Amino acid sequence: MKIIPSDKTTERLPLTEQIRRGEVLDPNCPSREILRHITSRWGLLILLALSDETLRFSELRRKVGGVSEKMLAQTLQSLEEDGFVDRRSFPVVPPHVEYSLTPLGIEVKDQVSGLANWLESNLHRVMKQRSLRVVGENE
Repeated sequence: MKIIPSDKTTERLPLTEQIRRGEVLDPNCPSREILRHITSRWGLLILLALSDETLRFSELRRKVGGVSEKMLAQTLQSLEEDGFVDRRSFPVVPPHVEYSLTPLGIEVKDQVSGLANWLESNLHRVMKQRSLRVVGENE
């Protein structure tokens, strides 16, 4: 990840203030890449899957239904690089690797859990809006 030095004092401003000013929306903001890792389809689901337990790769793949081995490996690598996921490898044959959330990962999981909870609670409303749009487009 490329860090872009800034002479601005945005680092001391709360995120809501940065968003209001539009600085977090700047395409050169280094948080964009991390935000993409967290909010990607698989990133969010992996954070939620690891929320209460340590899992091996195959266990995690089963828990996060539909993720390919390649995408799981890539997403885990990104989340590990960002400091959200801890990877423990044991020197045994066959290889034994476990994944868990770091303290930073727990913090971000708590944030995205709110989004996931809201979505689950309001899914019926979203689906209703979708169906109304489809009906309106077909008329």
